[in-house]
Amino acid sequence: MQININDIKNGMTIIIDGNLCQIVEFQHVKPGKGSAFVRIKLRNLRTGAVVENSYNTNIKIERARIDRMPMQFLYSDGSSFVFMNTETYDQIEVPAEKLEQEKRFLKEGLEIQLDYYEGELLGVTLPEKIEFEVTETEPATKGNTTNNALKDATIETGYTVKVPMFINQGERIIISTSDGKYSSRA
Repeated sequence: MQININDIKNGMTIIIDGNLCQIVEFQHVKPGKGSAFVRIKLRNLRTGAVVENSYNTNIKIERARIDRMPMQFLYSDGSSFVFMNTETYDQIEVPAEKLEQEKRFLKEGLEIQLDYYEGELLGVTLPEKIEFEVTETEPATKGNTTNNALKDATIETGYTVKVPMFINQGERIIISTSDGKYSSRA
């Protein structure tokens, strides 16, 4: 489906210059001299590379239809991750290389979506925020009252995140999957 480049939105999936890309952010620019253009930051969905390009406002681009399948994470055997379709109970193995960033947040029973384009697996879409248990962290040091003091904490998946000094081992915290940072207590 062809759309005008002026109708794009953040998160939209398009085919541009022969590549399947997701729009990270865009900006319409109207310089004092010359014609207007659109500056777009794109993430290539096959390679993960992020590039920024400028395009004339009079071009049309192709919108890609991404199929999202609701799945539940079951387990990892080291080389692959196993997901179960929540409707049909079919199990799908995804190679670990496809989930380099996302594997930090995968825990047993987590509801996610597998993203497909014309039958090709692109990756997973995680919930925006996920609750985790802190499995290891240093106790708060008495007298350390520095504003916004942070310390390392390891969550149940083995990922290490910076948390405020008042967070203790065994507490449940919420982490944002977009940047991998502490969001709040659960």
